[in-house]
Parts: sequence; structure tokens; C-alpha cells
Amino acid sequence: MRNFITTLSVTVLALFSFVGISAQTSTPSDVTVAAMEKDDDRYRIGFQDVLEVRVFKHAELSQRVSVSPNGTITLFRLDKPVVAVCKSESELARELAAAFKAKFIRDPEVTVNVAEQRSQSIGVMGAVGKPDYFFVRRRFHLLEMLAMAGGPNKESGTRLIVSRTGSTSKCKQADEPDQEINVYSFKLRDIQEGKKTFWMQPGDLVSVLEADIVYVYGNVKQEGAIKIRETTTLTQAIVTAEGLKPAAKKDKIRILRQKGDSGEREELVFDLNQIDKGKIPDPILQPNDIVAVSEDKAKAIMYGFANAIKNAAPNAALRF
Repeated sequence: MRNFITTLSVTVLALFSFVGISAQTSTPSDVTVAAMEKDDDRYRIGFQDVLEVRVFKHAELSQRVSVSPNGTITLFRLDKPVVAVCKSESELARELAAAFKAKFIRDPEVTVNVAEQRSQSIGVMGAVGKPDYFFVRRRFHLLEMLAMAGGPNKESGTRLIVSRTGSTSKCKQADEPDQEINVYSFKLRDIQEGKKTFWMQPGDLVSVLEADIVYVYGNVKQEGAIKIRETTTLTQAIVTAEGLKPAAKKDKIRILRQKGDSGEREELVFDLNQIDKGKIPDPILQPNDIVAVSEDKAKAIMYGFANAIKNAAPNAALRF
């Protein structure tokens, strides 16, 4: 008798333990619904998106529709257009189910899927193989977007920028302030080598910048425009121009540098002998600098250089 009572007690405790555990554990359907809601929040339906609307056991009501320019969809058997833009798939499905239920269907089961995403795009422009706008549904890395655009082309420099202007779907809460444009700058090599990662957002605009240009004029063996893709000094530019001619004077090498956005240029004079001996630093060139290995005046240099540019293609690109 005592053994029977002991066995019964253990069984009852085990049963209550099982019930307690079951009561605290989420059902698979609960977990699935929560996960679906989280996934739905990733994407908001936008203008011109194509939606696949399915009504379970009512094939005649299932249809493929486009979101109109005013943000609505029109469905068979529903009297009024339904606002779709800025809603998630599950939110719109619940609203459509309520609309069908109010008319003629008891407990309708409605699903909505974005069949074609035409509203949220990421633009890639500048020095890439295939500049374009790309419509996206999932999250993309910046490197993936570069690959989709054909990668940097031969005109590319060393940097790219991402301008973040907000989603092109124009979904915004009533009390949400206007978004500012944020600009992010990256070294192209860091992105390509995976040293930097950056998640893209709909509405982002990627600009791959072209290589900067400096000009070398006068007593050098190959005068003309030089593309620079890294920090470049005066002596490096002269080397890329295949060096000085025998008649060149090394003690008066000039850099004609543009003043801001004006058309004026300031004149900086350097002694190449002093640079070679390490007595003065080798100056770093800036985009659009003109290196003048000549005693000509600035106006004559500009005129002569303009003529030289007409007859010569850009020189070799600098890579250090």
C-alpha cells in the first residue's frame, strides 16, 4: 500500500510538472507568427509594387494587382479601393480579411505577398561598369551593390560616398521629423577587401568617384594630364611624366593651384634640388594642380597647356 501511494505521488507530481512546462512554452504557431511579424516589418509596401493577393478556398478572389500612384489597390468584390502603401504584407492581409468578412465571407484567410518590388531602390552612379537603380527586397552590403553595378571601371579613383536620403517609399509617421541627408565616405579598397562593411538602405545613393587629375607642363618628357588614385607628391608626378628634359631648371618648379571655386590660381615655387636632398618636404599635390616646369608666365602656361590637352590623351594613372 505504501509503495502504491509513493508511486501515485510521483506520477501526480510529474503530471503537474508537465502541465506547468507546457503552459510556459510558446506553441510553434506563436513563434511562427511572431517571426512573420518581425519579417514583415522589414519591408513596407510602396507605390507601383505588384502584390499577389490570395484568398483561401476562393480562387475567384485571388489576384495580382499593382499599387496605384495614389497608394491604393482595387480588388474584385470590394466596393472601395484599399490603401496598401506603407503597410506590411501581414497588415494589409488582415485589413483585406476584415473587408471580405464584412461583405460575404465567413472567417476569410488572406495572404499578401510582394511579387515585384518596384518602389524601393538603391542607386549606384559614377565610375562603375553599369550605373543604374536597383530594386531591392532584402538587405544588401555595399560590396554587393558594387558587384551588381559591374564594379569600379578604369576611370574610378580611390573613394566612394553613400548619400542616405531615406526610403524612396516615402513612409513616415505623422510626428516624424523630415530626414536629413547623411553622407558616408569610404576607401574603395577597404570595401573591396572586406575591411569595412556597410549595410545599404532603400533610397541610398552610391557614388564611385573618378580618379583626380593633375597636369604637368613644360620641360618634361611627357606633358599632359595624369590621373592620380592615391596621395601623390610633386616628384612622383614628374616621374610619371617620364622625368625632366635636360634643359629643365630644377630650382624653380611651380605649382599653379586653384583658389577655392574661383578661376584664379596661386603660384607655389619649389626647388627640386632641396626636395631631393630632403631639406624641404616633397609637396603633396591637390586635384587640378598644374605642375609647371617652365619659366613661362601663368597665362602663357594655361594657354599652352590647353593646346597640349587637345592633342594628348590623359597619361598613365598613378598607383603607389
